[in-house]
Order: sequence, then structure tokens, then C-alpha cells
Amino acid sequence: MAELKTKMNDASVLKFLAAVTDEKVRDDCTEIVSIMEAATKTKGKMWGTAIVGFGEKEVLYAGGKTAMWMRIGFSPRKGTIALYGLGISKHADLLAKLGKHDTGKGCLYIKQLADVHMPTLKKLVKESAKKIA
Repeated sequence: MAELKTKMNDASVLKFLAAVTDEKVRDDCTEIVSIMEAATKTKGKMWGTAIVGFGEKEVLYAGGKTAMWMRIGFSPRKGTIALYGLGISKHADLLAKLGKHDTGKGCLYIKQLADVHMPTLKKLVKESAKKIA
């Protein structure tokens, strides 16, 4: 198995967010950092060049290899903000109350925080982060 390209590094989360050109997306990402830091009681770290992650966990692959990966995180993508590690398959009840969103292979996609019910998003992040704190 090839080595993971996306790894935790010492790049600045603040500089990464400052470089987000859309002001609304930048503000939403700053709010997501606050939500995830409060839930995990950890500071965000850059993973690769475009993902902000919180906490770490060891993952085991089918071939027996292990690697370190973030517990939860997010990335501003073209047209959406992707949120990772929220255990969306286990939280159908919360997703039903969340508001406008899409899901993908283990990811939650939102266009903006104004589209979602913030107490529900915070609860989803908090529930997903319980193993960190």
C-alpha cells in the first residue's frame, strides 16, 4: 500500500483560512473551527494543504497496515464545505434535522452555515468528537 499523502503538518490554520477568497466561506470556516475546537478540546492542525483536522486516530486498513488520521475535520471546497469524520451513517436522526446538506462517502457537504440548523450541527460535531475529549 502506498503511503498516505495527506498528513498532519505544521502549516498555519490561520494562514490557510486567511487565503480563502470568499469572505462568507472564510467566516463560515472560522466558525467551524470554533465548533470543532470546542467539541474536541484540541486545536486544529493542517492535514495536507487543504484540510483542517482535529484530534488523531489510528486507522487499520484491510491489508493490515495502519496510519494516523484526523478524528474530525473540514475543508472548503469549490462550492461546498466538506466535513469529515462525523459518523454520518450513525446519525440519521441528526441529519434529518440539519437542514440543507448533501452526503458522500463518509462526508457531509454544506454550502454555507446559514443553510443548516446550528444547534443540530454542533450536536453532530460533539457526538462525533466524544472519543477525543
